[in-house]
This record gives sequence, C-alpha cells and structure tokens, in this order.
Amino acid sequence: MIKKYLPHALLAVYVVEFIIAGIAPFSRSVWYAENIPILILVLLIIYLYWRNIRFSNMAYILMFILPFMHTIGGHYTFELVPFDWFNNLFGFTRNMFDRVGHFAVGFYALAIIEYLEMKQLVSKKIVAVSYSIFAIAFVAVFYEWIEWWYAELWGGDSGAAFLGSQGDIWDAQKDMFLDVLGSIITSALYLVFKNKEIK
Repeated sequence: MIKKYLPHALLAVYVVEFIIAGIAPFSRSVWYAENIPILILVLLIIYLYWRNIRFSNMAYILMFILPFMHTIGGHYTFELVPFDWFNNLFGFTRNMFDRVGHFAVGFYALAIIEYLEMKQLVSKKIVAVSYSIFAIAFVAVFYEWIEWWYAELWGGDSGAAFLGSQGDIWDAQKDMFLDVLGSIITSALYLVFKNKEIK
C-alpha cells in the first residue's frame, strides 16, 4: 500500500511545503524565480504519472528531493537557508545548501534511465546511462544561463540572491560539476543495483 501511494504522499508533502514556504518569504521576486521552474518540473512529473508513465519508488524519492530543497531555498534564498549544521560539520565557510541542491539535480538521471528503458529507446544500459548524464549536463548549463539572465535583468539584491554565487567567481562551474557528479553517482548506483527494485 505504501509503495503504491508513495508518489501521492511525496506530492502531498510538496504541496504543504509549497504553501507554508510561500508565506512571507525573504524576497517575493526570488521566491517566484526559484519556484516557477520547480513547479513546472513537478507538473511534468504529475503529467507523466497521469499518462501512465510510472517510475520506481526510488526514482520518485530522488526526484522529489530537489523540489523539497528548492522550495526551502526559495523561501529563505539559498544563501540564507539555516544550514549551519552541515557547513560546520564539514568546515565550510559558505552556505553549501545550494551546492547540495545542485548535487540533487543529478538524481534525475535515474528517472531518465528508467524512461529510456521503459520506452525501449535504447538497447544497452550503458547508452541509457551515458544519455542521462549528458542530459543532466545540458540542464545544468541551461539553468546557469537562466540564473545569469535573471541577474542581468533584475540586478540588485534580487539578482544576486537568485544567482547565489556568494562571491565565488567559479560558482557556476562548481554548480554544473555537482549536477553532473550527482548524475554519475546515481547512474553508477543504478548499474550496481539494476536487478533490484528498479524496473
């Protein structure tokens, strides 16, 4: 029963979080900028489910980590999310919440692999894995372009908060690296456990 309704439960948690985090955010313009892309992503997951394209429970869990984190980041701005426990644990001087979020982008590699195999679009697992990693890399670059465009368009505190570089001139490159690293690790784990729950 839990396995059957896990996607519904994850969606319900997201909706509650979305409503609560939408109350008095640090910056309403940043809240819109951070949440609109994620809302579109969640709607895409719902649409695929409605079209009877179902992923493994592990894929759904991994896919919802990013919306959960992004919604929190939209409320506080990623730079100001209370994340001291993690930063202090590893000795980071900057807030690493956004970096962890970028790593979570790579988790979508599993859903991409499952989709390719479900639709029999590839004949070999290594092709599905390679495609998923390249797809995540493309999304990573495209999203950095969006951040750059928003920062240029809005400027000021709102633009800087959305960009989230925290003074690091290599922020975009590090974010893209973590996106891809997340996809590589997720894909590697898929190859190791492919005979388990994953379809």
